[in-house]
Amino acid sequence: MPLTVRPAADEYAPFYETDVGKVPEGDLLETLRRQSSETLDLLAGLDEEAALHRYEPGKWSVKEVVGHMIDTERIFSYRALSFARKDPNPLPGMDQEPWAAAAGFDRRTLDSLLSEWRHLREANVLLFASFDDETLSRRGTASGWEVTVRALLYIVAGHELHHRRILEERYLLPPG
Repeated sequence: MPLTVRPAADEYAPFYETDVGKVPEGDLLETLRRQSSETLDLLAGLDEEAALHRYEPGKWSVKEVVGHMIDTERIFSYRALSFARKDPNPLPGMDQEPWAAAAGFDRRTLDSLLSEWRHLREANVLLFASFDDETLSRRGTASGWEVTVRALLYIVAGHELHHRRILEERYLLPPG
């Protein structure tokens, strides 16, 4: 079943509007599948040295950006699963900087990170495809804000687009 109904503004916190707004019209599940291929294609030709590149001091490396994308997708998909299963417990927020610092993404190979990304996205698409309209409308609390399962899926897609654009514009374009 295609997932084409966008979340309303009352289905997520205002600070997610940017991520939700980045998601193109159409079937969200197809967008998620396509994103996976596009991101993998974008990064497939990088060698390990290039994957350690930081566009300026103090910024994440390419590997750390990919690792952050993995961690964030995992967290948001867990939130979606929790709320889909009617778990009434509020879920905590996540501070991305300590997470990235603790992860050691630069010690991993880019291939291992991309493989994890691909498998995580494939598993999430299968999970998300199992949600019916009633499930997509279920709400829970994460980071102190009420959010629907549907909105979380759009946030997953928008977050990936946000970081892919950063990779394209700040890491992979030739200087000039």
